[in-house]
Amino acid sequence: MNAGELLANTLSPDQHTREDATQKLENASRENYPAYMHMLSTELAKENSLAHVRNAAGLALKNALTAKDANRQLEYSNRWIALDPESRQKIKQQSLMTLSSSLKQIGTVGAQVVQAIAIVELPHNQWPDLIELLLSFMNQDNNVNLRVATLQAIGFICESIKPEVLQSRSNEILTAVIHGARKEEPAPEVQLAAIHALYNSLEFVQDNFEREGERNYIMQVVCEATQSGTIPVQVGAFECLVKVMTLYYDKMGFYMERALFGLTVMGMKHAEEQIALQAIDFWATVCEIELEIHYDNLEAQEYGESPEQENKYFAKIALPEIAPVLLELLLRQDEDADEDDWNVAKAASTALLALASAVNDAIVPIAVPFIEANIRSPDWHRREAAIMTFGSILEGPDPVVLTPLVNQALPILIDMMTDSHVLVRDTVAWTLGRISDLLVSTIQPDIHLQPLVTALVTGLQDQPRIVANSAWALQNLAEQLSYTEDGQAAANNPLSPYYDGVVQALLRTTETANGEGNYRAHAYEAVGSYVTNAPSDQITVVQNTAVTFLQRLEHMLSVQNQIIGIDDRNEWNDLVTHFCAGLITIIRKLEDGIQPLADRIMTLILQLIQSAGKTSTIVEDAFMVVSAMINSLEQNFSPYLNAFLPYLYSALKAHEEAELCNVAIGIIGDICRSLGEQSAQYASAFMNVLFENLQSDVLNRNVKIPILTVFGDIALAIGPSFEPFLNSAMAVLRQAGSLQVNPLDQELTEYASQLREGILEAYTGVVAGFKNTDKVSIILPYIPEMLELIQRSLADTDRQEPVMKACYGLLGDIAEAFRSGQIKELLLAEWIASELRQKGRMSGEVRKNLRYARESVKLATA
Repeated sequence: MNAGELLANTLSPDQHTREDATQKLENASRENYPAYMHMLSTELAKENSLAHVRNAAGLALKNALTAKDANRQLEYSNRWIALDPESRQKIKQQSLMTLSSSLKQIGTVGAQVVQAIAIVELPHNQWPDLIELLLSFMNQDNNVNLRVATLQAIGFICESIKPEVLQSRSNEILTAVIHGARKEEPAPEVQLAAIHALYNSLEFVQDNFEREGERNYIMQVVCEATQSGTIPVQVGAFECLVKVMTLYYDKMGFYMERALFGLTVMGMKHAEEQIALQAIDFWATVCEIELEIHYDNLEAQEYGESPEQENKYFAKIALPEIAPVLLELLLRQDEDADEDDWNVAKAASTALLALASAVNDAIVPIAVPFIEANIRSPDWHRREAAIMTFGSILEGPDPVVLTPLVNQALPILIDMMTDSHVLVRDTVAWTLGRISDLLVSTIQPDIHLQPLVTALVTGLQDQPRIVANSAWALQNLAEQLSYTEDGQAAANNPLSPYYDGVVQALLRTTETANGEGNYRAHAYEAVGSYVTNAPSDQITVVQNTAVTFLQRLEHMLSVQNQIIGIDDRNEWNDLVTHFCAGLITIIRKLEDGIQPLADRIMTLILQLIQSAGKTSTIVEDAFMVVSAMINSLEQNFSPYLNAFLPYLYSALKAHEEAELCNVAIGIIGDICRSLGEQSAQYASAFMNVLFENLQSDVLNRNVKIPILTVFGDIALAIGPSFEPFLNSAMAVLRQAGSLQVNPLDQELTEYASQLREGILEAYTGVVAGFKNTDKVSIILPYIPEMLELIQRSLADTDRQEPVMKACYGLLGDIAEAFRSGQIKELLLAEWIASELRQKGRMSGEVRKNLRYARESVKLATA
């Protein structure tokens, strides 16, 4: 079978033919990679070959060069770089030839292949003439397809490669892209490709944006493109403006005044939905940026620092122009749209939410007349828009300003839960949820609560989207009314008279619900909130809910052998997950009060684990219930441990199931923390299986970090009894702490930070376990390596707060463990003195640990 037939068969409607062809291609890739890549590039470049075959060849080439997984990408990159230069050059030439294909779709595939090769080669200083070659193609004015595909290739490369890699060629790239994006460009498809390429290159043309003349020209071209006669070009230009605002907000004052205010207001009014959506998104983005600047500046002020960025208040300046437009756009609802469909009305409501947060009280005098004029309208569009406006301005303005408005509106809104139109009822339920969440103090229990709860409970019997918002509103009431305004638990909960009725209504909703709209999940989540926030006089409601969940779980276990088909199995799994989540919430609420139900819970959970088989997500859910039981019962969990341990060890050895293994590792920590010294009898078995997991090549590396933390949990629980494992554990921690990473590798850098945090927590457990015992001197030889890790972690310019907190806490523990001067010289090191003088910006928890370290070191070096 030749290459063309094989590639064609990968697209066959016949499953057997498709799988056979795919397998043969994979075998060819493994057995003779150079020949495989040459075959694909040759087929891609054949102008007389069928389009779908060439497309398949291009995608196979791209997939042989790029992968989402970082480890797989490294493997692919090394494999390509190891290919002999002559073969690589041939494949690159054929890929570049494809850009001039007479078929536009093949040119696009060629651009993707060029991008895939560039991702691998450019960071290694390979293919130095690529950009020059691409720019030369742009000079071939008569070949529109070549210019389009070339611009696509440039855009794809700019999108996927770090800006610093292309920095030296940014001027040339920008010149070519802007040339294609000009209004004078005769070919609309070239202009569109250029606009898209400009969008992808905006991040690495930062230097050009610093130069006023170049910035002016870029902005002129983009602004002119928003007025193009071609709709896709206009959409792309507005997309560029959104990204420009995100990246270069500080530079936008001149352009906002001269052009952007007017262009975007006109864009929002445009009859073409895609243009209107981008123009609306522009203002939503402005509001989000200014809100973020506002909070950053407040934080800087709190720490006595100068603001890092000036707030230019574009949203407040433009408010009289943009707010009325957004309000009118709310009237463009589509009653036939699915709940997840995005349209102009939904975009306008999102922008209005952001606008209210950005401009605060100033939105109120504009919004209120619109609400008053439309809330009683016979046209449902206007009623819904009025309520959406009201719900959207509830966050941002001062509650003092909003309170009289909410007091006036609440009876009207409650009454409108019975409106004749479903979208109106849906928005009313959402708005009541917002009031319950943001302005619960406006709800007067003796006036509003009974009709409000009644309306929301009635809403649980309505259509799915209304059920979801009604459940959310009820959930917010439970969460907000359980606390006083200063954040303290309320002694008297005004919801108490309605508690049992609301929970029963929510439980009925979970029984009648199907998967539509995911409203069953919302109802279960609301039940969880009522459990978590139950006042002391409603504990019986929690206990009764526990019995309901257990009865339902018993029923599910009894019928699981009757399940036929994947849909029924997914439904069963979904319900069991909800029951487990509900039980976890109840167990945490009742704490040791769960004891009377402990036998029944553990019997069911062990049955569930046993019956789940290879359905690891169900086992994970069951294990989380066990974790909650351990933490609530503490030493009283001991009677169930021997029955549970075989399942725990089995999960710990399921290296291919990373999440399950991770949960199981956490349970070892739970057992040790809860049983304390009693867990010493299990320590040897625990440590052995943890060491095995660390040596596994299959287990995900991220799961190995919690293993190190659990070393600390075990040491803390059993104290000096950890001595037999100390040397091996410390050797593992030392080796893990020696990891060095390339700071440009963001993923590996993040992993290294989490790894350090895990090691520091492990060291903290070890030190705390031996501290204040007669065997504390055993850990003395390991103190220098602990201090070295602390020093390296704190010297990291990109250090994270959790690492800082762990460093200062460990340093304090070390000093306190050896306060008699045994390590005085080590603690007098200059780097320690320097760190303990830190006064920069940090959270309260980090500052607390720093203070602890400072005091402990002072005592240990006195």
